[in-house]
Amino acid sequence: MTKLIGYARVSTRQQSTDRQQADLLAAGVRRDDLYVDHGVSGARASRPKFDEALAALMEGDTLVITTLDRLGRSTQNMLAFADELRSRGAGLRVLNLGGGDVDTATPMGSMLFTIMAALAQMEHEIKRERVTDSINKRREAGKALGGRPRRLTDSQIRSAVSLVKGGEPAAQVARDFGMSRATFYRRSRALADQQGVV
Repeated sequence: MTKLIGYARVSTRQQSTDRQQADLLAAGVRRDDLYVDHGVSGARASRPKFDEALAALMEGDTLVITTLDRLGRSTQNMLAFADELRSRGAGLRVLNLGGGDVDTATPMGSMLFTIMAALAQMEHEIKRERVTDSINKRREAGKALGGRPRRLTDSQIRSAVSLVKGGEPAAQVARDFGMSRATFYRRSRALADQQGVV
């Protein structure tokens, strides 16, 4: 008897798979045949529940996913995966691909899958380009790039330097101020360079 094997994935633990699971169950996947990865990136080759879903696939079965990006990032990898399923006699069904569901077991479905996989990779690369471009523009404009804010003021660093000059161990002073020794040395050097003397 052929089965539908469902797979859902989210990249972070804070995200929910509820919507994906509801769509997969509505498409006919039994709860026992539903595999879910939480906090696993699509760029990773090995995904524990995905590997289990593939192991459960028998000839004639169909792997069902909600969207193409649940499979991965690269067109080449997605197409190789679809070919692997075909060679095993299993199908792939994508529920929300181009406004409807696509089954790679059909010639039209296979063609649509190829086109959409290429578009998904292109979209991912365009997003990456935009982020890189934005970072470069902020850097050129001298704007902050985010990251952790400085917790200690220059005045606090001066106090720490005074303690060390007074004979306190640098490691202990740094610990007392809630920073690493390396951070203490780096910040005190920067302050000295900035002011000429500490």
